[in-house]
Amino acid sequence: MLETEPLQGTDEDAVASADFSSMLSEEEKEELKAELVQLEDEITTLRQVLSAKERHLVEIKQKLGMNLMNELKQNFSKSWHDMQTTTAYKKTHETLSHAGQKATAAFSNVGTAISKKFGDMRNSPTFKSFEERVETTVTSLKTKVGGTNPNGGSFEEVLSSTAHASAQSLAGGSRRTKEEELQC
Repeated sequence: MLETEPLQGTDEDAVASADFSSMLSEEEKEELKAELVQLEDEITTLRQVLSAKERHLVEIKQKLGMNLMNELKQNFSKSWHDMQTTTAYKKTHETLSHAGQKATAAFSNVGTAISKKFGDMRNSPTFKSFEERVETTVTSLKTKVGGTNPNGGSFEEVLSSTAHASAQSLAGGSRRTKEEELQC
């Protein structure tokens, strides 16, 4: 029976070290040696031809202005195009496009719902009460800041008067002694 298991490491060594030359006749040995020389010559010739053709290829590419970067770009473009034409890519693209449309619709619905809730909240009695309190507080502050002016003064007027008072304070403050500054 023949063994069907692959050769193990020791079996390979035994086969490699086996001397089959004793089983061949002198005539067969001479034929094999001649064939070996012929194959080596053919391999050498093929390598030389291949090398010459590769040099010629490089020369032609240089004359055409083709370089490695251009080739990479062309290969990438071709690969990208080939991938886009596959069924899997088309199905994935369609699925993602559909999912994107659904997500956009969902976000739109959420935005509409939030706007509606804010509108409802703004119309609620609690919010109206809060809004009135804020308006009252702002009016009160304007009156206090503006002093005798019944309108309370505009923001620009209050800002201007504050800046003017601050400038006067700085001008008068430069005359203070160090002791006065420490007492403040």
